[in-house]
Amino acid sequence: MSPPPPPAWTHLSDTEKGLYDAHDPEKPPLENPRPLPLAHIDTKPQVLEKSPFQPLDTTLKPPPAPTSRIPKAKPKASKWVLFKLWFNTYRKFFTFVVSLNVTGIVLAALGRFPYAENHLGALVLGNLLCAVLMRNELFLRFLYLISIYGLKAWAPVWMKIGVTSILQHVGGIHSGCALSGAGWLVYKCVDILRHRSAQHNAIIASGIITNVLVIISVLSAFPWVRNYHHNVFERHHRFIGWLGLATTWAFVVMGNSWDFRYGVWRADANSMLSAQEFWFAVFMTIFILIPWFTLREVPVEVEIPSPKVAILKFQRGMQQGLLGRISRTSIMEYHAFGIISEGRKSGCHYMICGVQGDFTRDLVNNPPKTVWTRELKFAGVGHASAMFKRGIRICTGTGIGAALSTCIQSPNWFLIWIGSDQEKTFGPTITGLIYKNIPPERMILWDSKKRGGRPDTVKLLKETWDSFGAEVIFITSNKQGNDEMMQGCAEVGLHAFGTLWDF
Repeated sequence: MSPPPPPAWTHLSDTEKGLYDAHDPEKPPLENPRPLPLAHIDTKPQVLEKSPFQPLDTTLKPPPAPTSRIPKAKPKASKWVLFKLWFNTYRKFFTFVVSLNVTGIVLAALGRFPYAENHLGALVLGNLLCAVLMRNELFLRFLYLISIYGLKAWAPVWMKIGVTSILQHVGGIHSGCALSGAGWLVYKCVDILRHRSAQHNAIIASGIITNVLVIISVLSAFPWVRNYHHNVFERHHRFIGWLGLATTWAFVVMGNSWDFRYGVWRADANSMLSAQEFWFAVFMTIFILIPWFTLREVPVEVEIPSPKVAILKFQRGMQQGLLGRISRTSIMEYHAFGIISEGRKSGCHYMICGVQGDFTRDLVNNPPKTVWTRELKFAGVGHASAMFKRGIRICTGTGIGAALSTCIQSPNWFLIWIGSDQEKTFGPTITGLIYKNIPPERMILWDSKKRGGRPDTVKLLKETWDSFGAEVIFITSNKQGNDEMMQGCAEVGLHAFGTLWDF
């Protein structure tokens, strides 16, 4: 018999991956636990044996043996479905951007790209600017805004699905442009060295230093580093990236001020202001700085319903589908979590932080009175739910933190939450928000501890899809659960968006 796999949460670190499956019989019970409301789906175990929208037999019956609830092994997805899910919009964007830039570099090397000969710096900075934009909170909020209000009223479902896929996978453009910018920077540095007799030593030195810094920043963002060594990624990607930005400025200014024909420096403001490279550097700097201008130290209340979950309460209501970054310090170790709120006018919002590493463990062991956060929140793919008429939000464990606001703030979204002993694990605050805002006919709460295992999620989604008249499904689960649901939905023809693990 093969050894059991490691817990899924050990592989996770980014937003919406938070999937702590709270199955821990050794956790102490809550003090003064609140009794389950009558609306709780588990007070009548036979309810979940049928579609939630079919007439139910109100005669109480003993539940089946727990072993009968464990689903049988599911057939594997077809190779075509697996390929489509692997070659998603993220990889399509990445492949297109990198291929286009590699073609440009080859043509420039062959002397068949005149623009590159005169504007190598613009190709470097244009790519880096585009990479910055695709991760900028303000720019992404703008993209979601025009997509939601531009398509909500009239666009067919297939168009909304396509736009949502683009919004979710713009990280492919970010990665492709960052890698391409580094490629063009290497090419420019090689070009300078080839003609070093006409270049000033300061320009050559700044070009080499900028190359090294940008390449380190790009390499530190590779998934293996980012997911398994978060602090290493953050220190190198952020601080070396900032240093690379400073040396890029020096490289641009000196490159435009040096007259290689006469070997002299020119202090010509008009020449500088008319250079494309200058304005690319200006806007890249502005978009990097914007989120940091909204940085604040804010008070926070911390509730510890169980040893592996911290519930953080902040002032100010929020719209659905947003995520926030928090840290104990002003510039280091930021972690992103989904935001739960009853609406903009509710006066407060919450974050569910499941223990997955040193940072979240310290929130439980040493709860803070204040944390640092950016007031400008960023949009997750769940923010696009406002574009659709009806949908399903399915999550497991702490994934409820990214999913709940959508179902609270919209009566057209159905909640499916799969977890273990949710009431005890997540406490009265979260369960209270659910029962207060979501009627029983619009939710399924599956307690895997009481019911002997997880449900057949694809069957559950298909039944809910047909009964509720959904147009789309948003999934927040660990990698195993996400893959299972995404593959199953693709096989039966349901439009679904799952957690994205960048490659």
